[in-house]
Amino acid sequence: MERVVITGIGLVTPVGIGRDETWTALLAGTSGIAPITLFDCSAFRVRFAGEVKDWDGTRFIEKKKLKEMDRFIEFALGAASMAMKDAQLELTDEDRDEAGCFIGAGLGGLFTLEKTKQTLMEKGPQKISPYSIPGIIANLAAGQVSMAHGLRGPSYCTTSACSSGAHAIGEAAEWIRRGKAQIMVSGGAEATVTPVGIGGFEAMYALSKRNDDPKAASRPFDKSRDGFVCGEGSGVVILESLTHAKKRGAKIYAELTGYGASSDGYHLTNPAPHGEGAQRSMKMALKDAGITPDQVDYVNAHGTSTPVGDIAESEAITAVFGEHATSKKLWISSTKSMMGHLLGAAGAVESAVCALAIAEGKIPPTINLTDPDPACALDYVPLVARERRVKHALNNSFGFGGTNCSLVLSRFEG
Repeated sequence: MERVVITGIGLVTPVGIGRDETWTALLAGTSGIAPITLFDCSAFRVRFAGEVKDWDGTRFIEKKKLKEMDRFIEFALGAASMAMKDAQLELTDEDRDEAGCFIGAGLGGLFTLEKTKQTLMEKGPQKISPYSIPGIIANLAAGQVSMAHGLRGPSYCTTSACSSGAHAIGEAAEWIRRGKAQIMVSGGAEATVTPVGIGGFEAMYALSKRNDDPKAASRPFDKSRDGFVCGEGSGVVILESLTHAKKRGAKIYAELTGYGASSDGYHLTNPAPHGEGAQRSMKMALKDAGITPDQVDYVNAHGTSTPVGDIAESEAITAVFGEHATSKKLWISSTKSMMGHLLGAAGAVESAVCALAIAEGKIPPTINLTDPDPACALDYVPLVARERRVKHALNNSFGFGGTNCSLVLSRFEG
């Protein structure tokens, strides 16, 4: 099978637009959580989120084309453009037939959906934009990226709640491994800081309600956590076969060596007891990578800051990694503490974080972890970033419906 490497990274997040801006902010422990500005939320119980600040789609997209797309698609195009530039990837006509695009989304175009409903109610069906459906449907992130860059290989969207972006990267890697593609532009995108998005999660009592201190609201593994924080953005990576990357002399951030996926088959929103499904996902990824648990240096945890989820993940990590985790040789952090939960984009952004941790030898912290929950008694790199040579990193993404995805990224060695 072909080996798969990451040669480009593009990030649009609540802490920065671009790889360097995001990475610098994460290492500094900077929070991107703030009061909501995208709509009037005065009637809501939750009035803060992780918004992308100062977003201007015309930086990456021709102005007249913006009417075709929702905010999540704009984010995807921006992240993909930056990833392509970072990879210094100039496609030949032959390359284009073997270059595909998988971009996951959990919910799709909520901005467009809500705007269309408002137009329908206020002005009637004749005033609905012909671009409404292309803005709403989830696969148009991958579709628009494919059109923008002339990618003629496979193009589709993985939709698996909060695992969507990670599944997209795992599935893209499988296409390359099997020799059916040489290049895959892959990741996730989401923009759900809307009345329906915030209102829906609020109705489930899933969100933190720390309106008085938004920056302290996302506090994974802390005893006082009270729910997750909605975020938005996109993460896109360029995956290449090692053969193709070496042929063009590409720089390599990391190698994607393991992919695991499972289903809890248990509950609509709650994880299986002791994170049993997550355990199987992690074990599958480690087996696929051909490594043992004690070879992993860093885990970017799903770590959403929910009372039940953080304990289940802690139990799952303990079960899989054993003494390696309980003796705190394994370092774990949740970058959602700074960005919030980017839903369908989370797994992609956090996979990029793992690749950067490997390339840079630095581990971003879990901020706001001031009073650790005794049920989460592992080393979650609290408050301050650390330096470490990372040979293998694991990224966890778990979603509603009991869908789990784990990816292993490894230092590239010959």
